[in-house]
Amino acid sequence: MLVELKITDFATIEELSLSLNPSFNVLTGETGAGKSIILDAVMMLLGGRADAGFIRGGSERAYLEGTFTLSYKLQTSLNPILDREGLESDVPDILVLSRELRSSGRNICRVNGRTVSLNQLLEIARPLVDIHGQNEHLSLLQVRQHQRLLDRYGELDSQREVLATKVRELHQIRQELHHLLENEQFLARRLDQLSFQVKEIASANLQMEEEQELALDRIRLANAEQLNQLTGKAYRLLVEGGDNEPSINDLLGQVSRLFSQLTKLDYTIAEKTELMDNLNYQVEELAEFMRNYNEAIDFSPNRLQEVEERIHLIFNLKRKYGNSIAEILEFAEKANLELENISHSEERIIELRQIDERLRHEIGRLGLALSKERQRAGQDLAQGIVNHLADLGMEHTQFVVDVQWKDDTMGAYVTEGLAVKTVAFDERGLDRIEFLISPNPGEPLKPLAKIASGGETSRLMLALKTVLASADDTPTLIFDEIDQGIGGRIGSVVGRKLWQLSDQGNHQVLCVTHLPQIAGYADAHYHVSKQIIGERTHTTVRILRNDEQVKELAYMLGTLSDNTLASAREILSEAAGVKVQ
Repeated sequence: MLVELKITDFATIEELSLSLNPSFNVLTGETGAGKSIILDAVMMLLGGRADAGFIRGGSERAYLEGTFTLSYKLQTSLNPILDREGLESDVPDILVLSRELRSSGRNICRVNGRTVSLNQLLEIARPLVDIHGQNEHLSLLQVRQHQRLLDRYGELDSQREVLATKVRELHQIRQELHHLLENEQFLARRLDQLSFQVKEIASANLQMEEEQELALDRIRLANAEQLNQLTGKAYRLLVEGGDNEPSINDLLGQVSRLFSQLTKLDYTIAEKTELMDNLNYQVEELAEFMRNYNEAIDFSPNRLQEVEERIHLIFNLKRKYGNSIAEILEFAEKANLELENISHSEERIIELRQIDERLRHEIGRLGLALSKERQRAGQDLAQGIVNHLADLGMEHTQFVVDVQWKDDTMGAYVTEGLAVKTVAFDERGLDRIEFLISPNPGEPLKPLAKIASGGETSRLMLALKTVLASADDTPTLIFDEIDQGIGGRIGSVVGRKLWQLSDQGNHQVLCVTHLPQIAGYADAHYHVSKQIIGERTHTTVRILRNDEQVKELAYMLGTLSDNTLASAREILSEAAGVKVQ
């Protein structure tokens, strides 16, 4: 609910801070005093078209700010948006919107003190206030809202959501089916490509550590002659010696003999006997390794060519499928999986079509049940609105909740009796719902959105709002000039219904009126006046209490006199009597 409105340098308003009652608020004052300016400010605060012409003369900017309290339900719907945009408030149930208009033409929107785009402001402000008299804020004239309001009135939201779940499931199935059918030629080409890739990788018979082994083989084969010479020489030095020089093995034998003589002279040297023996064993082992290695050296140019070709093959596969053998094999695994999926696409298409048929039958069954409940709720809603319109002086008005279906060959299967038809559907169901009205006898029913503005529309909106009070969760309702075209008797009825809308419908209502019969029901009565101070026009607003309210109602009845004062007191007394019932 709108708890406080601040306006600075906006049109004739220099400075205004208006605290609003959570129930029924009334604004009165002479024509031209500035009541509509306040509503213009609210509209602009909620994201209406910015107009630098509203900036007060002599000022560089105009500033608007509204503080709202949020119900738990509104917090639930708005908090995800606020969290997403980083606009959270320190107080969870308080929301502050502001807008600054500058003479340069620039305007700045803020939510909880943080700058936002106009679209973000609109998204956040949309569920807060409904202004009757301005089509862009009049949700009841939006046909798409009629189904939502009817479902809330009939408590059908959960039933609709069951159907919506099936519709979303069908959309997913159809997207997959569309993808398979639309890409049939592509999939055929993809099948050939994947088959070639899988075959190419499989025929290579790659091994995980193969690259390192091939690299080592290539080095050995390319340097076979040098390896033969070096290992041969090493072996001869270890075992045979050369050029009248003893071998290392012979020299170690001499050392071993000397070691034996030393141990006889100093028994402590015997501790190193194991070390001496190990040297002999290691030399023998090394000599054996050199001999075997030398004998195993491959001098085959053919084998070298095979290794080079294998390395080149792996290089080409890496260039196409990955940076290593592991990545190439992983690519092959994924390609095999995709190949299997594509190979079975025809089977999947048949399966998807079967699921599509099943879901169309389920949606038809659920949609038909929901449609019947909507028709029942629509009749109750229409009767309630007609009754309220009769109270408001529109006794001959017809109101109908029109529920229509549209044929669609790809729609849901709906069985009625022995007939089966296919009906268009979406997540809202089968029904195309619209409110129709005929205000005068003999006139055909017309869409609510096409009814001209004026007293009829005002009363119609009030009747709708009253009946739909429990379904319409917009917390603040503003009625501008709702008394247009109605007299005092009906005005009293309108005042009572507006008060009931705030008292029983849990809405905050703000009404601009010229009828004292409406103003008499106010929980908070504000008087708007215009003064000339220092050759400048100033609009001021003050709350009226007790005798001030009586005098204001008397002025609204005509000139101030004992009779009008008595009538004013009678109006207030009648309203007070209704409120305590």
